[in-house]
Amino acid sequence: MELQSIKQRFGIIGNDEKLNRALDIAAQVAPTDISVLVTGESGAGKEFIPKVIHELSSRKHGSYIAVNCGAIPEGTIDSELFGHEKGSFTGANESRRGYFEVADKGTIFLDEVAELPLGTQVRLLRVLESKEFIRVGSSKVQKTDVRVVAATNVNMVEAVRNGRFREDLYYRLNTVQITIPPLRERGNDILLLFRKFASDFAERYSMPVIRLDNNARNMALTYRWPGNVRQLKNVTEQISIIEQNRDISGDIMAKYLPDYQAVKVPALMSVDKSDEQFASEREILYKVLFDMKNDINELKKEMRQLVGGASSHDHKPAYDITPHDLGIVHPQVQHIDEHIVDESHILRDETDDNLFQQGELVDDSLSLSATEEDLIKKALEKYSGKRKPAAKELGISERTLYRKLKEYKLAK
Repeated sequence: MELQSIKQRFGIIGNDEKLNRALDIAAQVAPTDISVLVTGESGAGKEFIPKVIHELSSRKHGSYIAVNCGAIPEGTIDSELFGHEKGSFTGANESRRGYFEVADKGTIFLDEVAELPLGTQVRLLRVLESKEFIRVGSSKVQKTDVRVVAATNVNMVEAVRNGRFREDLYYRLNTVQITIPPLRERGNDILLLFRKFASDFAERYSMPVIRLDNNARNMALTYRWPGNVRQLKNVTEQISIIEQNRDISGDIMAKYLPDYQAVKVPALMSVDKSDEQFASEREILYKVLFDMKNDINELKKEMRQLVGGASSHDHKPAYDITPHDLGIVHPQVQHIDEHIVDESHILRDETDDNLFQQGELVDDSLSLSATEEDLIKKALEKYSGKRKPAAKELGISERTLYRKLKEYKLAK
């Protein structure tokens, strides 16, 4: 079955390559009876995979039962899954069939399978290996023919290592693993899903469809979406109901994403723990620029000292010294053009102790200050001189902006 047909049949929205890969694997394993483990973050949409597998299998006319293992109390989960006999425990007033008995010839979806107690894991392993189970309070072995698809948002290897999940059961469930990508990695699928949800809610509540402007779209694309598709759906519903304006701006969107940060940092930047304090990639860029600026200042000082020392002792020509000789090239910068220090640009003035005139390694060599000042001016112009939104646009605090305004004499 083609992917597009699967998406239309099951109402799956998106064109992400990883999502397509997951659906393709599901379609391939559906005709078999092997166990499948679906992994991915909470709210990413793992529940679609077992439905696809069941409906595309020879078991599609049998029962499909979805069980949330984390929602059933530990004391009753064995009874829920495998059934119990009358009088087997307090409150067992009659015999009851469990899910594995009811779903015979069908499919069981065990969501949050990592939450199963260790005792229940032993029972599940027996079902997977021999297709046998025993009701709680009984000694009679019963047979069942059930396809098991499990899902988890837990790192199963870590759970096995910590003794919270049986290793033999993990390998038995993980015959085939299908991974659902988090929403933040699905690119334009975010906007496709938003439009679908907005249309659905507009129809449900008999109101015009909400639309995102450019700023709001950028926020949606750069937000982390820790709750994944489920969170996006909830946010879309909230905005649809609460907001009177059907055109949603970035300011409106921000009210529904209180922890929003532009977290997508270019891969070429290596950000260590000390950089986590910065709220956006713009802040990180500033830090890199400032670090470069400081290093160049240090470079100037070192060269003054070394050139002065060379002239007074061994008369080594100043132009023999390069930034690489000093060993202080910034780690974020692959190289500094060696022509920054060039024999035609270093002139010694015997009457003045100024060692650098034409080609002095001033800050303007990389136009850092000019670039920063220009960014600040543009942000202020955009917001008519209002410092608070300008600081937010720049990704810095108002206090930092005020200090920069004084530094560049822009404060009025």
